[in-house]
Amino acid sequence: MKLPAYDVPTTPLRRRTLLQETTLVLLLSLGASAIYSVLSILRSLSAQVALNKQTTTMNTSRAPSAWLDLAYQLVGIGLGIVPALLVIHLLTREMASATTWLGLDGRRKGPDLALGAALAAVVGIPGLLFYLAARAMGINTSLATSGLGDHWWTVPVLILAAFEAAIVEEVVMIGYLYTRWTQAGWSWTRVWLTSSAIRGCYHLYQGFGGMIGNFAMGLLFGLVYRRTKRVMPLVIAHVILDIVAFVGYALLKPHVSWL
Repeated sequence: MKLPAYDVPTTPLRRRTLLQETTLVLLLSLGASAIYSVLSILRSLSAQVALNKQTTTMNTSRAPSAWLDLAYQLVGIGLGIVPALLVIHLLTREMASATTWLGLDGRRKGPDLALGAALAAVVGIPGLLFYLAARAMGINTSLATSGLGDHWWTVPVLILAAFEAAIVEEVVMIGYLYTRWTQAGWSWTRVWLTSSAIRGCYHLYQGFGGMIGNFAMGLLFGLVYRRTKRVMPLVIAHVILDIVAFVGYALLKPHVSWL
């Protein structure tokens, strides 16, 4: 399958400035997460317990009282989405509409939704099987994707957390980095592999299975973006995957033993 050419808008910024900008953006967001994830897996490997006997809890409670915990969750989600807003701002300085360029608008609601749902199915079912296999092989921790307890706001907060993760990861890792690194003169293959590798690294806290699975997801999403020039289907797919993982875990954990 021949991929279409990937052209980006011209920029007055020099290559060095572009690389400095992308480095700073990453260190303020998902690049920092990648560094902490490396430290996390080193800590897990140094424990006297097998990796698949350890549990990684996501979306954890942050305060003893329900209302204060809710406030922490909402503030965390709100501030967490700032890196996506920042890169849109940075791109908007050089183009009429960064959201249009990134394909993050509502011009193709039906096709975006259909493609996003299809991608979620393609990634989600094999992804669950790979997670179970990785645990069985001892290369991944057990994931508890919700540690918020049983509150009236648990499901809405988990849904908001899914939107935050999807928007930040796809806007920054795909739309922004693919644009900036191409403007800096990187080849398509170098951009594709580097972005996917960083995606894998910031999921390393889950174990090596999480890293491998998300690296593969980054490769797939990168190919889809090059063909469609739209981030929105990727965001939709990611939202669906995370809602199923977060909310599904919260609802099913009391009733099944294999999660």
